[in-house]
Amino acid sequence: MNELAAPDMKEPSPFAMPSGFIAGVDPTAAPAGLGWWFGFCGSRMLVTLKVEGTQETIGIPQVETLEDLGVRVVRSQYLGTLVNSPCYGAELPSDLELPAGLDLRPLRNLYGLLGDPFFALAGRATQLVEWDRTHQYCGCCATPMEQSKHERVKCCPQCGFRQYPRLSPAVIMLVSRGSEVLLARAPRFREGMYSVLAGFVEPGESLEETVAREVREEVGVEIKDIRYFGSQPWPFPNSLMIGFTARYASGDIVVDPNEIETAGWFTKDSLPPVPGKLSIARQLIDWFIAAGD
Repeated sequence: MNELAAPDMKEPSPFAMPSGFIAGVDPTAAPAGLGWWFGFCGSRMLVTLKVEGTQETIGIPQVETLEDLGVRVVRSQYLGTLVNSPCYGAELPSDLELPAGLDLRPLRNLYGLLGDPFFALAGRATQLVEWDRTHQYCGCCATPMEQSKHERVKCCPQCGFRQYPRLSPAVIMLVSRGSEVLLARAPRFREGMYSVLAGFVEPGESLEETVAREVREEVGVEIKDIRYFGSQPWPFPNSLMIGFTARYASGDIVVDPNEIETAGWFTKDSLPPVPGKLSIARQLIDWFIAAGD
């Protein structure tokens, strides 16, 4: 494999908003009736749980309010409608006592267990719930913030400061060298796993500049032919992952020990364990494998 074909992101992101979903902000405009509730206690999400033998069935509560299930809500965000059913995100108390038939599960662990539309909406909900929780007061004058009913923004009635939901852009890039791909292992990864490189965008940078800088800083390699691949919301806690491919230009691998344990060049037939299909990292690696066939 001397040259890779042009990047083409084949699979939609697991966090892509489902068809039939219409975003909304004003809860007073929500249709009446049962709604889907995405409740969060920290990083864990409230789910319905039915156990039959060794088989678990997990779902999203569909009620008018979570109080109908005996669950207290600290505060909530109206998300919009899914096929005319209202959807809400909710912050739950840290001392929550769960009624029978409910459980709290880490959102990552629910991938593949919930229907795709619900998993995508859960990703949206957790980011808005966390934004709501952490922006109750103005960062300029400490006045309690008020939420607009017209757009997703909090406004300070005292000084006029406006705070939109936080979004942290990050790049993730697959670097190839002929038939080889550059993979690295970070200390936080599960045992044995490698992945492509990634890093956050700094103020004043273009995305392409971030790609080149992160590769240079983390493994000491220079790259060329940077091409956009695709993007993916990553609600852990509030990133937008922008994927790129690039080709090796020069340099030997010298890892930054503060970020990377080890890195190396791998062929598609000698890949180490890599991330699961939840992440755009896996889509980049799958594209590299398919491009060499």
